[in-house]
Amino acid sequence: MVQCRWRRLLWAGLALLLAVVLGACGGDRLTTGATPNAIVIGTTARLRTLDPADAYETLAGLLLYNMGDRLYTYAPNSHELIPQLATALPEVSDDGLTYRIPLRRGVRFHDGTEFNAAAMAFSLQRFIESGGQPSSLLAGRVAAIKAVGDDLLEIHLKEPFVALPHLLAFSGLCAISPTAYAAAGNRFLPTQFVGTGPYRLAAYGTDGVRLEPFKAYWGGAPRNQGIRLQVFSSSANLYNAFRTGSVDVAAGALDPNQIRALKEQANRHHWQAIAGAGNAITVLSLNLRQPPWDQLAARQLLAASINRQRLQERVFLGAVDPLYSLVPSLFPVSEPVFRNFYGEGQPSTIVRWLAATPFTAASPLVVNLWYRANIPSNVLAATVLKASLERDLGDRVRVQLDSADSATIYRNLETGAYPLVLLDWYGDFYDPDNYLEPFLSCDRGSPTAGCDSGASAAWGSFFYSPAANTLIAASRRQGNPQRRDELLRQLQVLNAEAVAFIPLWQSQTTLFVQPTIRGLALDVNQYFAFAALQKSP
Repeated sequence: MVQCRWRRLLWAGLALLLAVVLGACGGDRLTTGATPNAIVIGTTARLRTLDPADAYETLAGLLLYNMGDRLYTYAPNSHELIPQLATALPEVSDDGLTYRIPLRRGVRFHDGTEFNAAAMAFSLQRFIESGGQPSSLLAGRVAAIKAVGDDLLEIHLKEPFVALPHLLAFSGLCAISPTAYAAAGNRFLPTQFVGTGPYRLAAYGTDGVRLEPFKAYWGGAPRNQGIRLQVFSSSANLYNAFRTGSVDVAAGALDPNQIRALKEQANRHHWQAIAGAGNAITVLSLNLRQPPWDQLAARQLLAASINRQRLQERVFLGAVDPLYSLVPSLFPVSEPVFRNFYGEGQPSTIVRWLAATPFTAASPLVVNLWYRANIPSNVLAATVLKASLERDLGDRVRVQLDSADSATIYRNLETGAYPLVLLDWYGDFYDPDNYLEPFLSCDRGSPTAGCDSGASAAWGSFFYSPAANTLIAASRRQGNPQRRDELLRQLQVLNAEAVAFIPLWQSQTTLFVQPTIRGLALDVNQYFAFAALQKSP
């Protein structure tokens, strides 16, 4: 399950390189027959596939979010989960293992096929059985999926998981036409999409896609005449295209200097800068099997010595947010536990924690920090972290930087090769469980040997805590939101006390929009609805 998530990060890291190679192809298909007033969205992310069973990148998720419908989605500008292809929230059995979901009638796929419970069951089953990158999101949890008549779906779980409705809002769990996909079996269809959403795929090219409104859509019609999403080979090209007006919406990824420049020019050019807390977090993973991180006092000193504001300003020019918990501030349950425990990297706080350690000038704290050399922000962040620690701890610390490419680091994490490593995590679905269980759970281990198998071992931390496993299991069973939040807060505190992972920063989602465009708003999952966009002359 965790290895599939690593593959998602690898694809994200390769996106810019491959966009350069692929960006020159396919343009004619996108413009031929296109509506002149189509809204143009620009990005530098690479489009690898539109097959929901294999799509795990942010760009594919955004497109599936707009071309497909899921059982559930989120109300605009709200954390509220609402039915989409379902007609109500699930009816859950007393043991928490069976979810009964009533379905909408009168819905058709883009190819005219009728939507029903059998079609939804087919879509979810194909997601599991095809073995694509995101398949483990359901495969490890679902025991069976059944169509009960035409308009009732049953999902049977292996273990209770109260966040299932939020998982069912994941972009890849959209309904797809059995007519279009059944013949392919477990073979992926990366260049097509046949769903039930407000847009149909009109053209697919390696440098983008063209979407047209689906005239038979069961919901409200889009407020525009179509969408053309264009992939640019570099952030500089996207930046210039937006500044010259050939792109209506710049949806990333721009570098920090370009973001700052566009923000500074926004008032003069009447551009809209729309920002929200992102769903990607960056953490330090500490190998609890290696010295000095097998000592709690050393881990606590490192946690107290992190100055997140320096990272925010010197690496990202303010384009990220400091992070004090594994749970990002997207979620109301997020608690700034590391700030509460260890402060903001103030010298007085560092001195206090240093006094509780054996480190001296003659026997300093040795920090061997690894980072991914192919991620520019990681290179600079590692340099700033080194300088910051040496400034604040003086001769009590010796910092050594080492690097490898992303593929090498991800491949070797479970071997315990890295004493301290800088890593990113992108949440799969909108629930705080998705930021706690993947770090803190362990399938097999002991207090003395640490985690031998499970999520924390896959991160190279080897953190083992029976209390964490118990809290995770309890939070997944707890149907009372207030009681569940308390369990999730306890998990955040547990990590802060143990210092198994040190949160550093969370991304910001920043979109730039031309003054002729209205209706763009970020949803809680950091996507935005194309159908709400309007373009004035």
